Amino acid sequence: MKIRLYDNNLKLEEEKIRNLPGWENNAPIPICMGGDYRALTFCCKPGYSLTFGLKCRRDEKLKVLGLGIDEFIRIKDQFSKENNWDSEIVCFDSLSYCCMRQGGCSRRDLALVERYPQKSFEDIMKIYFKKKKELSKRILECIENTEGRKKVKPLLKLF
Repeated sequence: MKIRLYDNNLKLEEEKIRNLPGWENNAPIPICMGGDYRALTFCCKPGYSLTFGLKCRRDEKLKVLGLGIDEFIRIKDQFSKENNWDSEIVCFDSLSYCCMRQGGCSRRDLALVERYPQKSFEDIMKIYFKKKKELSKRILECIENTEGRKKVKPLLKLF
């Protein structure tokens, strides 16, 4: 197993990161697959039953960080409004709750094409993942709990 070292404090396992457009060489895999806290950007909206609910670790990770579910929703909903990401097409009515599937998601991709009609699909995905990276940073920066801040401080250096 290869490990990448960042700032001599943070180890990211290569199996737990992805190379995504707009988020080169260090995007976290989803939380449910063992990704780090940055992957909260790809998590679904709390309060809904999930197909893979038994694998979901979102609420557990939020609790560890001391970030309440209501605050998590507020952050994602505000980001969605600021970026014109509200959409009745996608699950939870916002692209801010969409996943990282590179292979495509018919609802997400349709909503993105609607938002960015003059762009190539490649450019659209670059915009999408870059914005998801921005959302990830915003989520981590909103953690006020002292212990939670300690956990995310090394990750904030990756932005």
